[in-house]
Amino acid sequence: MHITDVETIPVEIPVKSVEEPWGIAPYIGGNRLYDVPTDLTYEAALDRVDTGTTSGRKLLIRLETDDGVTGWGEMKVPSMAVGAVVVEELLAPELLGRSVAEPAGFIDAFQTMASTDYLDPRPLLGGAEMAMWDAHGKTLGVPVHQLLGGKIRDRYPIAFCLGLERPAQASEHAAFAADQGFTTVKTKASRYWQMDVERIVAMDEATDGALTFRLDPNQQWDITQATNVAAALDRAGIRLGYLEQPIRVDSFGHLAALRTRCTQPIAINEDAYFAHHVLAAIEHDAIDAAVVDLVPAGGILALTEVAAVAADANIPLAHHSNFDFGIKNAAKLHVLASRPAFSLPMDSVYYAFEDYLLADPLSIERGHFVVPDRPGLAGAVDEDQVERYRLD
Repeated sequence: MHITDVETIPVEIPVKSVEEPWGIAPYIGGNRLYDVPTDLTYEAALDRVDTGTTSGRKLLIRLETDDGVTGWGEMKVPSMAVGAVVVEELLAPELLGRSVAEPAGFIDAFQTMASTDYLDPRPLLGGAEMAMWDAHGKTLGVPVHQLLGGKIRDRYPIAFCLGLERPAQASEHAAFAADQGFTTVKTKASRYWQMDVERIVAMDEATDGALTFRLDPNQQWDITQATNVAAALDRAGIRLGYLEQPIRVDSFGHLAALRTRCTQPIAINEDAYFAHHVLAAIEHDAIDAAVVDLVPAGGILALTEVAAVAADANIPLAHHSNFDFGIKNAAKLHVLASRPAFSLPMDSVYYAFEDYLLADPLSIERGHFVVPDRPGLAGAVDEDQVERYRLD
């Protein structure tokens, strides 16, 4: 069960169009509206946006072992070429010859790199460590959640995710989500915060108050705008699941002040990519929840450590979605199913992909993932699909 080969594979999988069942593409984030003139109305601004997310692009890591087992990891990288070079030249020397049963030793080998070599390798470590857990579980013939102490949940709820849309279109999607058994909808926000409120109100009315909403401006608001949004939602009689990272990272004092000024719950997301930030936010009494991510955190082990900190402070956790494929969604589920701190629905757009890379795709039942019990992360990867979606 020692690693004999490390390979990186860049892949891109299309997301279904909004015109199709379960489709959400083009998925428009609030940052897209920064590229249009500020004097445009919200609808005119949406008309001007010519791009949105229509596919997921990820770098896969494939490990082979001396006993013929293959392990897979998945991660987002800013550049496929750079990510591949870092894995092959930096991580592979530490992986080759190492037992897949030793992810802690692999992670420990890079603990001081951020401070001494001016490079934080955690996102890349997360993808490689994921592949080690996958191979280790397959070697033993058990699902990864057994290696983490066992699952406490057989199913895990999903937050249906929407980009920026007109209120009428958002209402249709919210009604569809409710019909399919989802209880939470997460939607992006923008500098047009009044329209964000209007969109939430429209979705709430279209579903007779059946859904909980999350509103995510990706750090775009200042504390006054965030306070105005919270007050407007209060007047409309809507209590969010949370406002997600309403102001920029490293602003724990301002987040704490925002919490005292509004009744809407506050969560961090981009801040939570740094494990020590979760602790800092707790110490500042700045948050009601945190939205974490396995890969930037540094992997499965690192995510369990964040979960322990959150559980000790009684802070509930959700998991972020970065247009993740089946491999990473399975990795998330093993942690979320085995740690009490994960008590909030996970964001996911898994249902919207054309394919999933898994021989047996993850099951979604009435707005919940079924936690996989196949060996490793989710059993075999469909290597024909990997080749079909491989980028040149």
